Amino acid sequence: MVLATKAVIIPGNGSGDVAQSNWYGWANRKLNDIPGFTSTLRNMPDPITARRAIWLPFMKDDLKVDEETIIIGHSSGACAAVRFAEENKVAGIILVGAYTSDLGDSTEAASGYFSDSWRWELAKANVDWVVLFGSTDDPFLPWEEQETVADSLGAELHKYEDRGHFMDRTFPELIKVVQEKLKH
Repeated sequence: MVLATKAVIIPGNGSGDVAQSNWYGWANRKLNDIPGFTSTLRNMPDPITARRAIWLPFMKDDLKVDEETIIIGHSSGACAAVRFAEENKVAGIILVGAYTSDLGDSTEAASGYFSDSWRWELAKANVDWVVLFGSTDDPFLPWEEQETVADSLGAELHKYEDRGHFMDRTFPELIKVVQEKLKH
């Protein structure tokens, strides 16, 4: 088990300026307040389609995601986190609003995350732990798909019934999970 020293927040597609979108900027500031720990949040290339072929190399080469990194992925960013972990060792992944199919959406289909089978066992082998935040009232994602991700990865599931797609300005439960994982 490698000690995590940093986090990278991978946003959902279509977020605009990520520092001003959802909880991303707030969480990045809170994570950077943890002594000896850093967090990175950057606008992603190809922010609308969020193509796998663009995002995964950007995560590795520009964001420097490595075995000391906790990837925090929201929506499309959660898909990117799992696909990255299929091929690279990381300290842990926190998935927020994760899903398994393109949901019949042409932009999601074009992203490339759903064009081949998920390699759950490889992802599990490359991470020390997985946490998934999901909500049964998510207006975009069926609960069954969120549950499939959690079950397939053996994730610690934080199930809600009233958080929608986790688009609030703050996310204290996320910070608490990171702090708990850093203690181990």
